[in-house]
Amino acid sequence: MDTETENRFIALETKLAFMDDFVNKLQQEVVKQQKVIEILREENKILSSRIMDLSENIEIPNRKPPHY
Repeated sequence: MDTETENRFIALETKLAFMDDFVNKLQQEVVKQQKVIEILREENKILSSRIMDLSENIEIPNRKPPHY
């Protein structure tokens, strides 16, 4: 194998190592974000339920605002 081919293989291996590291870091970040999304969805369900409960107990008068 000549020096040029060997240098090209080394360059490709180096790029592959960096890409592999990048993909692993990206995967870890996606997993973290998915956990956050699940927490936010659950909080959203709880808040929506509370709002519905509160809105059922409050009577809103059917009258025109003062600027009419």
